Amino acid sequence: MITRTWHGIVPIQFKEGFELYLQKTGVSDTTAISGNLGAFVKIEEQGEYAHFFLCTIWDSMESIMAYAGPNPTIAVTYPKDGQYQLLSDPIVIHQQVATANNPFTND
Repeated sequence: MITRTWHGIVPIQFKEGFELYLQKTGVSDTTAISGNLGAFVKIEEQGEYAHFFLCTIWDSMESIMAYAGPNPTIAVTYPKDGQYQLLSDPIVIHQQVATANNPFTND
């Protein structure tokens, strides 16, 4: 299994709206693809910003590419990201993992 982790930040006033938007875009789009084994979101507030981490779990790099395209290390962006003043990391992190458990918990 492979995790694909994206990070982005928005001004704190956009936190709630972006959380809903992320569910409708990145989470919904990834979980609809065959080979996706789950999607988990972690939100951390830091001063005037909210940090969003989206970790998706996949059965193969081919499944990831069905979502991300031919260069899967580049973050997928959406047309309305700017409405939330999103600062997106341009690169995502891929890691081999042994389980499909939520990586943001201690379970």
